[in-house]
Amino acid sequence: MAFSILAIGAILLCVALYTALVDPDHKMSGALWGGSMAALATALGTVPVFLSLSFSQRASDSMLGFGAGVMLAASSFSLIIPALAAAKAQGAGEWGAGGIVACGVLLGAMGLLLIDRVMPHEHFVKGIEGVHAKKLKRVWLFVLAISLHNLPEGLAIGVGFTGPDALAAQALAIGISIQDVPEGMVVALALRGIGYGRGLSAGMAVLSGMVEPLAAVIGVAVIGISAYLLPWGLAAAAGAMLFVISHEIIPESHRQGHEAAATIGLILGFVLMMLLDTALG
Repeated sequence: MAFSILAIGAILLCVALYTALVDPDHKMSGALWGGSMAALATALGTVPVFLSLSFSQRASDSMLGFGAGVMLAASSFSLIIPALAAAKAQGAGEWGAGGIVACGVLLGAMGLLLIDRVMPHEHFVKGIEGVHAKKLKRVWLFVLAISLHNLPEGLAIGVGFTGPDALAAQALAIGISIQDVPEGMVVALALRGIGYGRGLSAGMAVLSGMVEPLAAVIGVAVIGISAYLLPWGLAAAAGAMLFVISHEIIPESHRQGHEAAATIGLILGFVLMMLLDTALG
């Protein structure tokens, strides 16, 4: 884990140099900062593994629900609403803006559905999914599953920093980072609970978080092709996050019979992200 934190620190140093020399509008550097902060938050969540701490299944499901709530509010307040505003600013009417955002949400969700069907991965409870899944080691299947969670988060951070509201983008990055701490902890503890060593459990959780700065960079690069892609990108990121919430996080958090605890966590996460967005945005 220490090596991973040092690696993220090196990335942040490179971002600082990039900001000073190459990126005067700070879009790419902002996305890198936000994605790296989320990756670091995931790494910090693995600390309990090294301290030999353990949490009940109810607590773990509550933390998963909290993450779902943060992502749900981020999809609404930090992505869909700004996407509608961006579409209208480009000249679309009420119906036109709604149509653009609706199509973008569907594209994002369908993209994640395609990845989910093609990429082999393993859920903590549902087990192995995807083609040729049995040929991969179980630990890598866990990493792929969590990477599917983190991919839309990183894309959302990157797309957010391409928009006109830097404070809203920062609120989005902060909210995602907050929910990445318990997510990293849940992943590491789950791997530890099925017999993997402390170092491997923490390392795999950290590795899954490194998807976020990479996805953030991709988000900025895609929107940089044309400003007209901004509402589409925001909406697609929202659709991808909504897919992960419904297909991955909520079923996992409810499967052990702790629906009430997970739902309370979801509401708290939603409220926190809403407050962050409205206060900073």
